[in-house]
Amino acid sequence: MANLVSSWARNVDTVPENYVMPPNKRPSELVSIGSNIPVIDLAKVSSSTINHAGAGLVQEILKASQEFGLFQIINHGISEKLMDDVMDLFNEIFDMSVEEKEKFCSEVSNKSCKVYESGKMNDANVEEVRHWKDLFIQPVFPIEEQTQHWLENPARYRELVETYSSEVKKLSMRILELIGEGLGLKEGYFEELSKRQALVVNHYPPCPDPSLAMGVPAHCDPNLITFLQQQVYGLQILKDGHWIGVPTLPYAFVVNIGYQLQIISNNKLVSSEHRVVTNLKTGRTSIGTFVSPAEDCIVEPTKVLVNGGSPALFRTFKYQEFIDDYMGEKNHKKTLEAYKLQP
Repeated sequence: MANLVSSWARNVDTVPENYVMPPNKRPSELVSIGSNIPVIDLAKVSSSTINHAGAGLVQEILKASQEFGLFQIINHGISEKLMDDVMDLFNEIFDMSVEEKEKFCSEVSNKSCKVYESGKMNDANVEEVRHWKDLFIQPVFPIEEQTQHWLENPARYRELVETYSSEVKKLSMRILELIGEGLGLKEGYFEELSKRQALVVNHYPPCPDPSLAMGVPAHCDPNLITFLQQQVYGLQILKDGHWIGVPTLPYAFVVNIGYQLQIISNNKLVSSEHRVVTNLKTGRTSIGTFVSPAEDCIVEPTKVLVNGGSPALFRTFKYQEFIDDYMGEKNHKKTLEAYKLQP
């Protein structure tokens, strides 16, 4: 538990040796904030007309998912107060004493929500150099299977997390319906592919030398789709061989296309490669909602997009198989490649 960065970072003025990245993996100082990263305004469509949205909005989302694998959404309907309350809640959790956090440490807690030391999620991903973050994971849906194992303190935790997660679930289904409409899929196509949802909260304390450390290394998300709430800059994506910064928009959600959507769309959509850098003066907490298929769900390119002129590019598999391979492979790109059908 003493390895939690949030437990000691404020007491150091240099980056410990085991957090110093090799020179070829350190963040570049020349990364600029991207001004062309798509921003989707959901005020253009109401929930009552979500399945008959204007073609312009659907095409905006589809284009963003094809070219960037990432976009931001504004005017999404989730209240600013709720977003503030949940961010305050998780900042409070990371500010707890070592003794309090130890109660739900990954190695001792019987709770479904756990806090992990950097680089300690599983043996395959333990590296000699650690990343400058702590990680909190809370499975959310199916909610009836999870709530009895949730934290009891802070007292507002259960009500806030359930309310927030339910609202983000509704939002995720709205976005998936719009993506499905753009791909020509039937209404409700993604319902069976989005049965699991988890909160993944990363906390990055201020770092004494951001040029040496890394919050999260470059990767693509393995799940279906991710919704990220952030207040402080740190997220960067790889576009055309160059890293660009994702601007922080007040009360927006960053939407990441995951590998499963790339596979289901038969490569018509792409998963964004992204990373997180650290900050000298300001800590950063990001709240990610990961939407995924159930473990035994069958995933394959949708038959709507597969025909004689456009053959399936990926094999059929169970989601659990993909996740096991992803978590056991440091180079996540190799995981996706292993599921491609040979021409």
